[in-house]
Amino acid sequence: MDCLFCKIIAGEIPSNKLYEDQQCYAFYDIDPQAPVHFLVVPKAHITGANQITDENSGIVGHIFGVIAKLTKELGCGDDFRVVTNCGPMAGQTVGHLHFHVLAGRSLAWPPG
Repeated sequence: MDCLFCKIIAGEIPSNKLYEDQQCYAFYDIDPQAPVHFLVVPKAHITGANQITDENSGIVGHIFGVIAKLTKELGCGDDFRVVTNCGPMAGQTVGHLHFHVLAGRSLAWPPG
């Protein structure tokens, strides 16, 4: 498979790992847009939010639990943003479901 995030999960491409369990992998963004900016990805290759089904939707709940744990550990309190893009017109550049977590500064709305 020629997926950037699958290669990161497999250790073929280095990353600054923050967390890993059997279902997901979290790592710091290489181009952070906030003082805290990390990604959480499922280990199973799901191309995007439009591919969530009844069969694989449990991973999303698990990922949000991991996000809550990590933001607490990183001292973000209750102030953080979780973003997922679906499709190129929405800004998705890697075809693997992923959640950006940003914190540590005021985050304006609407985003760029």
